[in-house]
Amino acid sequence: MGTESTQYRHVSQAPTLPGAQHTAAPEFDVAALYDGPVATGDPEPGALPLDEKLRQAYFWIVNHAIISPHYDVEFTDGPSAEATLGDSHAKLRLPSGQSYSSFVLIPLLTFAVRRRCLLVGGPGRGKTASAILMGVLAGYPLREVRRAMQHGHPQLTISDLLGTPLPADLVKAERLTDIDIAWRSWLSMRVKIIDEYNRIPTRTQSALLTLMSDGYAEVFDQVYESTDAAWYLTANDDAGGGTYQVIEALRDRIDVVVQALPFNSRFLGELVTRIEQRLRPEEIVPPEIVFSEAEHERMSAEILRVVLPHAVRRRLEFFAAQFELLESAAEQFEYRTKDTAKLAGVDPHLLSSTETGRDRSADLGSQTLGGLSVRALQSVLSYAKALAYFRDRDEVGLDDLRAVLPFVLHDKLVPDDDSPAFDEPGHRAYRTDRVSWIRGMFDKACAEFDRLGLDDDDPVGDLLAEFELGLDGLGEADVTARLARIEALLSEWSRSRKLYGHVYDDALALKYLHQRYVNYRTWLRWR
Repeated sequence: MGTESTQYRHVSQAPTLPGAQHTAAPEFDVAALYDGPVATGDPEPGALPLDEKLRQAYFWIVNHAIISPHYDVEFTDGPSAEATLGDSHAKLRLPSGQSYSSFVLIPLLTFAVRRRCLLVGGPGRGKTASAILMGVLAGYPLREVRRAMQHGHPQLTISDLLGTPLPADLVKAERLTDIDIAWRSWLSMRVKIIDEYNRIPTRTQSALLTLMSDGYAEVFDQVYESTDAAWYLTANDDAGGGTYQVIEALRDRIDVVVQALPFNSRFLGELVTRIEQRLRPEEIVPPEIVFSEAEHERMSAEILRVVLPHAVRRRLEFFAAQFELLESAAEQFEYRTKDTAKLAGVDPHLLSSTETGRDRSADLGSQTLGGLSVRALQSVLSYAKALAYFRDRDEVGLDDLRAVLPFVLHDKLVPDDDSPAFDEPGHRAYRTDRVSWIRGMFDKACAEFDRLGLDDDDPVGDLLAEFELGLDGLGEADVTARLARIEALLSEWSRSRKLYGHVYDDALALKYLHQRYVNYRTWLRWR
């Protein structure tokens, strides 16, 4: 083995995050009561913490495997330098904290939390290579990863994707249940790769949707239960340029989208070395950064135990509340949403343009054609926890949430390109740069949250917290007093507030509380 190959296999023993002391709290599991004296999921004495191992994997990939010198996930640790370049006055920030390449970081976080990642970009940008590396990190031989990768093409059938019935059973079987299926081996893997998923026929996409969303495959009434896995899908063009239009439900199951950025010609020497030495990074992944199945399970469990502080959660709630309201969509309060307009076949933009009560340039809700689903918010929480874990934090910081939001919501928030907000000075690039657009909206939402002083004065939050304490022992007089407070708050808003998205959500939350207290008071009187 040559010197160059040995250098590529090297994993630095220096800590990737100096001062990191991550120790995950043990999780109680009832199943542990039935374990024998040896528990397979426990770390070995002296073993490297899994968050450190995950960071080692990141730095090995970014330094030796994927040439991606784009540190676009920025963090600061004090003042940061900045340069202004070109006639457009483009700002190049030099972050003072440890920052990361999204094209390497996001797939790695997907591996850690076992969710679904779409890699988009032109041919030859490293999308498939990145996905293959994730399969090798899971401990699978490279040959097995390559054979298990599904290649989208117009002739791909459900049997090609999932498995075929045994010919002898087809001849002899009297019932469908008598037919055995030769399931494809990739279904059992912890890393699943679908290359050029937008070239798969629509009918086969539906079978893929069932597998991705519900975790099972069905052929001839035979069902195969798939394991939890990290999914990687690739597409050269995610704007409808594939052979087949991707069905909306399948696109909605994708948790995060990351773009393969162009190659930087200053690193051509690295390509020369790889050609001369016949080096393929996926063939020389160091064993020190390979995760066993038990480690993979334990890492996922540790990530879920990362705390989401109340202050961070409230800002996410405030941000998420901005987008669904569409006052002119309905007469009943609950149905005044963009979803109501879309279900009726009406373009939300046509209705929103008739609203005159709010400043459409400042209102974040005017910039999108829809709101956020429960599934999208769950994805945000998973990736925010994963990034905090990766950065050796016991709880999610606002900067962690800000970093992952644009990639998780990339295809979830659809921009209204005709919104006047995009014609504001410096905002025209947001029509094509969704990452900066979403991050900018989050920054504006946080600034508005601070301006309203909701950290210190949140009457709806106080009422919800009071209700969460329970109703046991609460008398009718107390219930009536709480109902009066709710009604008084809504009355105050009706005199002094325009209806923005966060006010709409708060009003519905107050109606929820009001109904719960009314039902409880009815029970008290009946008793």
